[in-house]
Amino acid sequence: MGFAIICYNTNSILIKDYKDRGVSMFLDDTIAAIATAPGEAGIGIIRISGEKALLITNKIFRPIKGDSLSDYPARRLTYGHIINPENSEKIDEVLVVYMDAPYTYTKEDIIEINCHGGMIPVKRILELILKQGARMADAGEFTKRAFLNGRIDLAQAEAVMDLISAKTEKGFDVALDQLEGSLSKRVEKYRNEVLELLAHIEVSIDFSEEDVDEIALELLLAKSIDIEKSLSNLLETADTGKIIREGLSTVIVGKPNVGKSSLLNTLLRESRAIVTDVPGTTRDIIEEHLNIKGIPLKLIDTAGIRETEDIVEQIGVKKSKEFFNKADLIIFMLDASREITVEDMDIIQLIKDKKALVLINKVDLPVKVDVEKIKDLVGEKRIVKVSLADETGIDKIEEYLEEMVYKGEVKAKDRLMVTNVRHKNALERGLKSLQDGIQAIKNKLPMDFIEVDFKNTWDFLGEITGDTVGEDLIDHIFQNFCIGK
Repeated sequence: MGFAIICYNTNSILIKDYKDRGVSMFLDDTIAAIATAPGEAGIGIIRISGEKALLITNKIFRPIKGDSLSDYPARRLTYGHIINPENSEKIDEVLVVYMDAPYTYTKEDIIEINCHGGMIPVKRILELILKQGARMADAGEFTKRAFLNGRIDLAQAEAVMDLISAKTEKGFDVALDQLEGSLSKRVEKYRNEVLELLAHIEVSIDFSEEDVDEIALELLLAKSIDIEKSLSNLLETADTGKIIREGLSTVIVGKPNVGKSSLLNTLLRESRAIVTDVPGTTRDIIEEHLNIKGIPLKLIDTAGIRETEDIVEQIGVKKSKEFFNKADLIIFMLDASREITVEDMDIIQLIKDKKALVLINKVDLPVKVDVEKIKDLVGEKRIVKVSLADETGIDKIEEYLEEMVYKGEVKAKDRLMVTNVRHKNALERGLKSLQDGIQAIKNKLPMDFIEVDFKNTWDFLGEITGDTVGEDLIDHIFQNFCIGK
C-alpha cells in the first residue's frame, strides 16, 4: 500500500486566521496586571508583557546604580525604586527583572516588578504603568498569548488554572504533568496514527479505478481497532480525572441523631459540627473540604430527614433533599442500636438509583438493626459497620472511596488522566467518529465515506490541543482565568 503526504488544518493556520480577524492589534499591545493575590503579603508582583515592556519600565524605574534597567543584563533581579516620572516622587522600593523574548512565558518581552505586598503599592505601580502606555490585561491574557505565540497548546494552557486551583497533591501532580505536555503528547500520538490511516485512504481514493486490496482493508481495520482501544483506555480515566480536578460532592444523610455530624467531625479530625443527643440539632447545611487518599471531598452534613412541625427544621430538611439530588456520592447512615424505621425506609428508596455508601453506626452498642434486611434493601451498595465513638471502621470508609474513584484500569498512581470536561467531550466525539469509520470499513463502504469519519476523528482530537478550535472557544476558555495569569 502506498503512502501520500496530506496536509490538514494546523495550529499555525488557526493562529494566522485568528490574527487576520483583527487580533494582531490585540497581540501588539503591551499589557500589564497584578500577578499576585489581593491582600497583605510580603511581596506583590506586577507583570508587563509586550514589545514596549522595557521602554515603559525605564520611564518609572530607577536602579540604585545606573540610569535605567537597560544598563543591566536580562534575567537578573535589579534593586531600585519606582518613581513617578512627573515629579520624581518615590513610590516603592522594588526588585525588577527583565526577560527578553522569545524565552519567556508569553514569548514576548516580560518585566516583573517585585514590590511590597498590599493593595496600595501594587495598585499605585500598576496605575503608573498604565499611564505610560500599557493596557490592562484581560482575564487570562498572558496565558492566551503563550498559546497564540506557540509556546504552549490549549490543553497545557488549561492545565495552568488546574495547577493553581488544585485541591490535593494528586490533583497538583496530574495538572503539572498536563502542563508539561503529557496529555498533549498522547493525543498528538493518536492524531498522527489517524493521519497515517488518512494517508492510506487518500492513496486508495487516488487509485479508485483499481480494486482495493483485501489485505489493505484488513490492515486498515486492524490499525483502526488499535487506535480505538487506545482512545477508550484514555477516556476511561475521565470520571476519575474529573473527581481529582473538581472534587467529589458527598452528602451525609440519615434520620436525626444517627451520627452524621459525628462522622463529619471524625473525618475532619476536628469538632466542626455540634453533636448532642437531641434530634434535629443540625438545622442548616455544613460544608467542608477535605483530602482522603488524594481524593478531594466536598463533604456536606445535612439536617436529619424526617417529618417535623418545627418550621426552621423543615427548611433544613428541604435543603438536605436539594443537596441530596445534586451529590456525586451519598453516605447514608443508620443507627445499629435501633430497628429500621419508616424514615430509614424512605431514605433507602431515595438512594436506590444513587451512588451510595451505607454506614451502620454505633456497633459498639447492642445491635438491634436487622443487617441482613438492610443488605436485601440496598442491593449491591457497600455496607460498612462503624463506631464513631471509638473510630472503628473509618479506614474502611476511606478504602471504599479510593476503590470507587480509581475503578477499572485507572490506578491511584496514574498521572495521565483526562480531567477536563471539554477534553472528555472531544475524546468521546473522536472515538464515536472512529467507531463509525471502523463500521464503514467492515461494511466495505466507499473510501470517501470512510475518510470523512477519520477526518472527523482527527479534528475532534485536535480540539483538545487547540489545533482545530475556533476563535469563540479560545476566548471562552481564557475568560475563566484570573487577570494576572
